[in-house]
Amino acid sequence: MPYLDESWIDDPEELARRDSRDSLRALATAGAQVREAVTLSQEGGVDKVAYGERPRSVVVAALGGSALVADVLELLAEPSSPVPVTVRRNLPLPGWVGPLDLVIAVSLSGTADGPVALAREAARRGAALLTVGADESPLAEVSRRSRGVHIGVGRGRTSSRTSLWSLLTPVLLAADVLGLADVPEDVFPELARRLDDQADACRPSSESFVNPAKLIAVQLAETVPVVLGDNALAGVAAARASSMLARTARIPATWGELPDAASQVVACFDGPFTAGGGSGAGGNSGASADLFADPFLDAPAQPKLGLMMLRDVAVQPPTPAGDEAQALTEALLQTARAAGVKVIESTASAGHPVVRLAELVSLVDFAATYLAIGLGVDPAVSPHIADLRDRTSGE
Repeated sequence: MPYLDESWIDDPEELARRDSRDSLRALATAGAQVREAVTLSQEGGVDKVAYGERPRSVVVAALGGSALVADVLELLAEPSSPVPVTVRRNLPLPGWVGPLDLVIAVSLSGTADGPVALAREAARRGAALLTVGADESPLAEVSRRSRGVHIGVGRGRTSSRTSLWSLLTPVLLAADVLGLADVPEDVFPELARRLDDQADACRPSSESFVNPAKLIAVQLAETVPVVLGDNALAGVAAARASSMLARTARIPATWGELPDAASQVVACFDGPFTAGGGSGAGGNSGASADLFADPFLDAPAQPKLGLMMLRDVAVQPPTPAGDEAQALTEALLQTARAAGVKVIESTASAGHPVVRLAELVSLVDFAATYLAIGLGVDPAVSPHIADLRDRTSGE
């Protein structure tokens, strides 16, 4: 069973020693990233994206740590965008993309194969381009050669997982310019403040019992985690949480969005990772229980199911659909607790959808990083990923 040492996440010296690339410090710059990205976007001509005209359609190319950029734009555009917004991780670029369309390609380094290849193909077809990434990079070069708009990400950004807001902010600004989503200028100061507030609440010097991210890390450490969002916005945050738990804390985690994921999650409550699951009257194994077994001494230690519920209910409209969604969430949480599942809840405060999303995303980003450090894992360095790159580099 994984073991988290709380002293490692409460001792500033241990945190500094085990966080070799200052991931916590980088996450704490999220508010500053928003402010810097607004300036860089204005200087880079984000108002001239797609030559100042609304495109016929938009394709967003992003993957890995940058993938959330595409998910957020798709989320915000879906209810109100007058043109379709689709997401691609790699080639092929859809056959219908041409001179009337816009391709947005995002890569922090500007070298990610998928976004660069999609940008090149879009340029070949005469589509408009918006690229976000390192200034001196293949992605920037493709954009500039095709009269696209390229927005740099500033200096000191080394990981897409900790530089999300440097990548997402220019895309949000462009979405508002094009009328794809309602993200007016006054949202960005509010967004930066909310991220600053989260960074302060989750700061390394704040001890576990008052630090929400450290508390979540401690609670998740001995679980097999499932992350759920109670609506589409929280579902995007849940997907990010699953990715961060796997990539940063090295903990495999599934995610889902209500109402669709309710049945598959509740089915897990009958399984081997809940109290009494998988055996006895309510189980499916059919094995006979040992009446003389001591459940504490004889049972092998194993993690239990943990349910992290990310909630956006504070701002749901008082409609029958909203009430029904909230009732489903409450019923699922009651069922989980009755089954012995460890339940962790976090609810976004009121604000613009981007601001609410940022609060949830920032919290789980910090929690995954503290979890990694508490488990003795460097959040920024994976020997197996390095090994995989070596094996696929062709050298």
